[in-house]
Amino acid sequence: MMAMTNQSSEGTALVHQQMFKVELNEGPLSKLVVAILMSLLFTCINSIMFHTLMSKPVFRELPRYILFAHMLCNDTAQLLVSLLLYVLTMNLQLIPKAVCALIILVTVTTFRNAALNLAVMSLERYVAICFPLRHSEMVTQRTAGISIVFIWLFSLINFAIDIIYALIIDPSSFKDPMFCTRERLFLSSWQNDVFQGFNYFFFVTVTAILFFTYINVVVAARSASAEKESAKKAHKTILLHLVQLVLCVNTFIYGTVERALAMTSSSRLFMDLRYLNFLFVLILPRCLSPLIYGLRDDVVRLLFLYYARCGTQKVKPSVTAH
Repeated sequence: MMAMTNQSSEGTALVHQQMFKVELNEGPLSKLVVAILMSLLFTCINSIMFHTLMSKPVFRELPRYILFAHMLCNDTAQLLVSLLLYVLTMNLQLIPKAVCALIILVTVTTFRNAALNLAVMSLERYVAICFPLRHSEMVTQRTAGISIVFIWLFSLINFAIDIIYALIIDPSSFKDPMFCTRERLFLSSWQNDVFQGFNYFFFVTVTAILFFTYINVVVAARSASAEKESAKKAHKTILLHLVQLVLCVNTFIYGTVERALAMTSSSRLFMDLRYLNFLFVLILPRCLSPLIYGLRDDVVRLLFLYYARCGTQKVKPSVTAH
């Protein structure tokens, strides 16, 4: 049976963060093993898919595959850092504030990257269907690379400012051990307000872009001049982008729900809900990228399966992407 004790009064103001220490007996230990195995499984799948994309020059040259490879790297980084934070919070492990700031920086940035990358991929499909004659001119390796740079800059800027602010106000505190959560890094209440504001702006903007591209691709698919099959596949892909965005938003909203549950639920129920949140909101969506974009792609799928089987097939699939 799970045994838990309340944290000291220092944490009562932040009760939603992790106020229960978990003794790693049979129950919690088995849950931890499941979480680690799931994370490693999806990391392995993402790694094989990334190796598939890097194995052929055509994948390294086409912008849509470049963006897909970036998504795989981003999701894998978020998955591993989320697992690290989960392991640390299970037993109230204290780490230096500087290390915590780095971990949270990666977590926040990759979380926002996921949404922005969806928007860029949708815009790429929009240009391919609605402006097919200008697609090769407008969407190139260079524009894909620039898009990735801007994705990281937009995602980094808010939390980077928070870290710089903390370094200016209290630089010595970065040596102190702390329980690692995003809220504990904030020194002023306005920082949390700005952080939430940035999140709202990101997801409203990305949602608007996805709806805009989806509607235009659907309209293009019904026109007489459009290539029906490509347009149909593109609008299904953007629809799947919307599903992924909902999962991203769930990750964002769940923190608010979790805080309410922490104040009204028993410690055991709260920890069970946090575990389910970690599995189904943080870990599980990380496996959707290779399934949605890789296995749906006829060009990638056969080569991915070839590498997943460790090359045991007699004939290596050829690649004729265009």
